[in-house]
Amino acid sequence: MDYSDDVFHTFLDLDTVIYLPVYGTVTGLPVFIQNILNCVLKTNEAFTVDVGNSLIMPGIVDCHVHVNEPGRTSWEGYWTATQAAAAGGVTTIVDMPLNSIPPTTTLRNFHEKLRAATGQCFVDTAFWGGVIPGNKLELRPMVQAGVAGFKCFLIHSGVDEFPHVSDTDLDSAMKQLQGTGSVLLFHAEREVKHAAAEKGDPHEYSTFLRSRPDIMELEAIRTVTQLCLQYQVRCHIVHLSSAQPLELIRAARKAGAPLTVETTHHYLNLCAENIPARATQFKCCPPIRDTANRELLWSALKAGDIDMVVSDHSPCTPDLKCLDSGDFTQAWGGISSLQFGLSLFWTSASKRGFSFFDAVRLLCKEPAQLCRLDDQKGSLIPGHDADLVIWDPEKEFTVNKGNIHHKNKLTPYLGLALRGKVKATIVRGKVVYSHGSFSSQPLGKPLFINHKTPSPL
Repeated sequence: MDYSDDVFHTFLDLDTVIYLPVYGTVTGLPVFIQNILNCVLKTNEAFTVDVGNSLIMPGIVDCHVHVNEPGRTSWEGYWTATQAAAAGGVTTIVDMPLNSIPPTTTLRNFHEKLRAATGQCFVDTAFWGGVIPGNKLELRPMVQAGVAGFKCFLIHSGVDEFPHVSDTDLDSAMKQLQGTGSVLLFHAEREVKHAAAEKGDPHEYSTFLRSRPDIMELEAIRTVTQLCLQYQVRCHIVHLSSAQPLELIRAARKAGAPLTVETTHHYLNLCAENIPARATQFKCCPPIRDTANRELLWSALKAGDIDMVVSDHSPCTPDLKCLDSGDFTQAWGGISSLQFGLSLFWTSASKRGFSFFDAVRLLCKEPAQLCRLDDQKGSLIPGHDADLVIWDPEKEFTVNKGNIHHKNKLTPYLGLALRGKVKATIVRGKVVYSHGSFSSQPLGKPLFINHKTPSPL
């Protein structure tokens, strides 16, 4: 790829970037960066930087991140999570309602989470609320307070303080959300009768995989599509791992369901056949499936049946991964990848004919739209926040513990060579990350979503 004719000049000081009225194209991607910022910095300390062959695109919006603060800060926390995000070109994260303690399932708990995040975020941060049994009357107050939407589980969540919901709970929640414009996210797995995985060797990945078969996703998504059509409330399927429910999803959308779907970097980059025995760092729920399934996910992504790609960053402490025993049945299910999403996506997507346009759509625009942040995030257009990532799509690097900014360095990507390296990340015109260094203080802010807010039922 030739970027030699595409030169972009920026003024940078320690914390601020300002674009000159420069225009150009990067391999067909038009970038007219003119008056994109809302203010002009006047300083004698500014200097000019030529980013040369690097690509400028909107900052990534990762709408599936478990920060785990307050309550489980040994797993992660806002400071380290948002630094990792910035190092990966992510300018906005949306924090999941679990695995923090308390979970974001009441207005009071939401305010506690906001206090925990204050002064710690290097990138902008929005928040999901949670739906659990018995909290239906908390939903509209949380909508009014600015949560992006809500997440629920149709199976045990992995933590006792965030129990999964029944069909009755779902009906109650959907009635509360009607007319709000908010969205309900589903961890779409349901318990079904299948051969017990305990019959296999717990050190083999195949044993764990058999314990979470495709039919668990298929039956859960059948429920989601029925609810979505019945109530006409926006619904979103998180971390789709199985290609089997895609026909159900297509049919529901054709019938008028306001339904969106995400998948994750690990389902697009990893495959069950290559997971070694005892390598519990690969465990997540739903599970990583086989190569044929992975390629069907890529095809669905290209066809538009899957709307976006996110990290589902779900870290924990090394002991919870049961590395000593290598027991997949006992290990925590979650993968850390927040920092490497852009590189993971581009390494694989560029080999399958995906373009920079596709990267912007799948990593920036669609996630912003899901969260109702698309009036300020996800696009390089006048009036939007100046959230930018400057990166070299051709540069290769290897993931190692020394370049990981997550609190816990355990990830299945250790030692993997990736293509596409972030050079700098800019949030609302402020440089938060540049060539391995971060801004001297956190410059991110909390984001509150302005939904329609009917009076409580």
